[in-house]
Amino acid sequence: MNQKMSASNNLPEEVERFNIVFRIQHIVMFTTFLLLAFTGWGLKYADVDVSNWWIRIWGGAETAGIIHRIAGVTMLLDFTWHVTYIIYLFAKGRIKLSARTTIIPLPQDVIDVIHNFLYFVGIAKTKAKFGRFSYVQKFDYWAVFWGMFIIGFSGFSLAFPMLVSYIIPESTKGWIWQVLTILHSDEALLAIVFILFWHFYNEHLKPEVFPMSWTWLTGRISMEELREKHPLEFELMFPDEKDKEKGALNAE
Repeated sequence: MNQKMSASNNLPEEVERFNIVFRIQHIVMFTTFLLLAFTGWGLKYADVDVSNWWIRIWGGAETAGIIHRIAGVTMLLDFTWHVTYIIYLFAKGRIKLSARTTIIPLPQDVIDVIHNFLYFVGIAKTKAKFGRFSYVQKFDYWAVFWGMFIIGFSGFSLAFPMLVSYIIPESTKGWIWQVLTILHSDEALLAIVFILFWHFYNEHLKPEVFPMSWTWLTGRISMEELREKHPLEFELMFPDEKDKEKGALNAE
């Protein structure tokens, strides 16, 4: 882990949260997502007058369709790369299953939701303490998996119908394409709304991160932010500091 050390207390000023591979995967993901959103909805509502000038920006319906397909395939490849890389890190022991560091939802996340709700209404005195990922971040992450399977499969089927027709039962061919079209467009709308109102707010518009959290570019998080937002991970990474804090409280 690359760390920039602080001379005052021998703690790093920053720690690496996401390496360059994760950052590239994220950039490819959101770039292809934006291309798919911009071209997809223009194509879906091509019969609406306001869509005419928007489609012309992308070079017309045919060119927009090509861009949409290329972006979709690229997103699926990026998703496959990400999952493969995660499996590789597990196999190499560079990622280990731990309640404090896992991205997998746990019962504790439900408790944290209730705890934070009680804090926000003034009943609990403190916020919930999170490990490497809060329940907000876990929900954000796994929403991509849910959407990827629905949008990805339906989009791939619509883009390459001849190829997919070999695995679709003959009895469904009278209605399956209409269902896939609805699944693709409706799930895409859900994904766009989710990104705008959930992800964009949490990573860009919240007062403490506005105009954005720079972690997606630098891959780093400050020690102050780590201690404040991910205290359980901080204690896991720097157990001596936890002992020092306890000693200072006992002395008082």
